[in-house]
Amino acid sequence: MVDHKVKDYSHLKGKIKGLSEKQLEAHFGLYKGYVNKYIEITKALETAEKAGNYSYTPYSALMRAKVVAWNGTFLHELYFENLTGSKTEPSSDFKSAVESSFGSWDKFVQDIKAAAASTPGWVLITWNPVEKRIDTYIVFEHHIGLPAGQEILLALDCWEHAFMIDYGTDKATYVNTFLDNVDWNIVGERFSSLK
Repeated sequence: MVDHKVKDYSHLKGKIKGLSEKQLEAHFGLYKGYVNKYIEITKALETAEKAGNYSYTPYSALMRAKVVAWNGTFLHELYFENLTGSKTEPSSDFKSAVESSFGSWDKFVQDIKAAAASTPGWVLITWNPVEKRIDTYIVFEHHIGLPAGQEILLALDCWEHAFMIDYGTDKATYVNTFLDNVDWNIVGERFSSLK
């Protein structure tokens, strides 16, 4: 039985420069909804009718929904965990890997901003273990397009719910705010754990 718990990110309120408490509270509520739906779906799967085919069974419908709820939960946890109200710097190890992959730190930041402008969903900075490089991916939906075999180092939520209260439709300013508040220590720890 799955018993995933809603994590408490209230320590971020009042600390993230450029994201109001109202904006964060709304975002926490959306995240909580994903966790609760994931728990509901996994419980329903325990007793769901499995007979039938691909086109429809209660089981197949729940299985399709399960990945949306799980990825919505997991990506939001990565997002909140890679935010901080303190100025941090990337580790030399991570920065070196970025420079090797993108040519320079500035090109990496430009890539993040271009990716954010290209999706209504998520920007994921990953470690590609096959090519041994840092990579950028955009994901339009939680359950479609997650890159196989990648380890997520940084998650940037570009859905309007992440910034609309504070920035309206000005996603570019929100992305700058996000980058000013990235906890590069967490990103560096995620990266180091893969080596």
